[in-house]
Amino acid sequence: MTETSDLEQNPILAKIRNWRPAAVAGVDSFRGELTIGVYREHIRPLGEFMKSDSDLAFTYLSDVTGVDRFPIEPRFELNYHLLSLSKRERVRLRVRVSGQDPVIDSVVSVWPTANWHEREIFDLFGVRFDGHPNLKRLFLPEDWEGYPLRKDYPVEGPR
Repeated sequence: MTETSDLEQNPILAKIRNWRPAAVAGVDSFRGELTIGVYREHIRPLGEFMKSDSDLAFTYLSDVTGVDRFPIEPRFELNYHLLSLSKRERVRLRVRVSGQDPVIDSVVSVWPTANWHEREIFDLFGVRFDGHPNLKRLFLPEDWEGYPLRKDYPVEGPR
C-alpha cells in the first residue's frame, strides 16, 4: 500500500484536486494502480475534464464494472477504467451509489464506449444511468423481473 503522502504527490490527483477539490471522495493505490474515489454528482464533469485536459488526456474508457456491496450502504460501486494512450497512464475512478437511489449520470457523451458497459450494469445490477441514449436491457428479456447480479437475487431465479 502506498503512503497517503506519496499519493498526494501524484500529478493526476493533483490536477483533479486543482480543478475541483470537492469531486474527490478518497484515493487509494494498490500495486501501482491509482484509484480515485469520486462523488457521483461529479462523474460526468470530471470525465469531461480528464478527457479534454491536455496534461491528462484520458481519451479511452476501457471498462466500467459494477459491484454489489450488499448489505453495506452505499450498496453499489462503479469502477471506470481510464487510459491515456498519449501519456501512457491509467487510472480508475470509483463511485459509490446508494441502493435506495441507484442512479448516476451517464458518461456516454464523454466516452461513447460507455454505452454497452452502462447497459450491462443496468441489466444485471439495476443501476440507472441518467442521460443514457438507449438504456434498455442488453442480455435479458424486457419482461425479466429483477437483477441477477445483485447479492439478494434469489439463487433459483425469479418467482
